[in-house]
Amino acid sequence: MRRMMAAFVALLLLALPAAHAVQPDEIMPDPVKESRARELSRELRCMVCQNQSIDDSDAPLARDLRLLVRERIAAGDSNSQVLDFLVARYGEFVLLKPRFELQTLLLWLLGPVLLIGGGLALWLQIRRRSRRGADVPPPPLTAEEKARLAALMSDEPKSP
Repeated sequence: MRRMMAAFVALLLLALPAAHAVQPDEIMPDPVKESRARELSRELRCMVCQNQSIDDSDAPLARDLRLLVRERIAAGDSNSQVLDFLVARYGEFVLLKPRFELQTLLLWLLGPVLLIGGGLALWLQIRRRSRRGADVPPPPLTAEEKARLAALMSDEPKSP
């Protein structure tokens, strides 16, 4: 019963929509502009939390960044202009998903290169082991190993 209740609670928590930290006084009157602001807020990193978007963070700096995004949108900036402004001010780190540029090339390519390299090393190791195992027969048992095997195979119970 407890497991079923725990599973139900876990399912309920997973089904709930994510709570957003956007305050009612931040919301823009124009729904199209608000939608753009929310979209941009999901792409920007909270500089305090560092693993959350500013859309999800309750930190005061995240609130300031959300307001700044809305100010830039109200001023008529495009999404790319808003992002460029924030990157110029806070650096590339403000983006949750860094741009594919020369400076971030290592960041983007290191994961796939390590995955492919690890797979290649694993394949070579398996191949090397299979070759070595097929060519060399196992060494013969020593007299001690034969005696131990015979004792294990016998039906006589051992005395303590």
